Amino acid sequence: MPCCSSARPIDGPAGRRRAMRALAATLLLAAGAASAALESPAADPVQLVLQRRSEGLFLSARLPLELSPAVEEVLRKGVPLHFLWKADLIQSRWYWLDKTVASVARTVRLAYQPLTRRWRLSYANGTPGASGLQYGLHQNFDSLDDALLGAGHVSNWKLVDAARWRSAGEQRVEFSFALDLTQLPRPFQLGLFNQSGWNLSLQKTLEVPEAVGNEAEPAADSSAEGDA
Repeated sequence: MPCCSSARPIDGPAGRRRAMRALAATLLLAAGAASAALESPAADPVQLVLQRRSEGLFLSARLPLELSPAVEEVLRKGVPLHFLWKADLIQSRWYWLDKTVASVARTVRLAYQPLTRRWRLSYANGTPGASGLQYGLHQNFDSLDDALLGAGHVSNWKLVDAARWRSAGEQRVEFSFALDLTQLPRPFQLGLFNQSGWNLSLQKTLEVPEAVGNEAEPAADSSAEGDA
């Protein structure tokens, strides 16, 4: 008879906590040598386009996401991932500190549904864990690759409305995308401390177009971080 047949059943909060700790310990052994990477090969580069229109300022983006086998295993065990999109519109001021004109954020939650064997994306405006955060849109996918395409794509994201935007002088958009590790269960957070394999982040700077209808791409000094 297998040795594990005598294991105690998972009953009550204490049992569930023990199971979560055991799961975290098992998966982190594999995660230590694996990576979650934001890849940008020549055939599929990061695409960021900032467009100025009469209605306001809009951003469209396509980020090629790739998860390591260890991170995928975490997802398949029922632990969702939260991706944070963030954009700050900055006004340059020679006489004082730069001013943040507008700041927007959106959360994309990726989860695996074992019963249907499908992947689910949920979208919300705001940062992960924020009070009152509500997911207003959901999409289901048959494969993880398709779900990652959805998680790394945004079209016509309004950063600021024209009615509340006074465009004067030099302005730029500081864009960032990251996997929010603070939303993982506590055992995972502790075990992943300082593990670069779980770093999935991107930072870009885009200059605001001067005229309506013009587009801007990332500035030359933009930087990206991730583990290939």
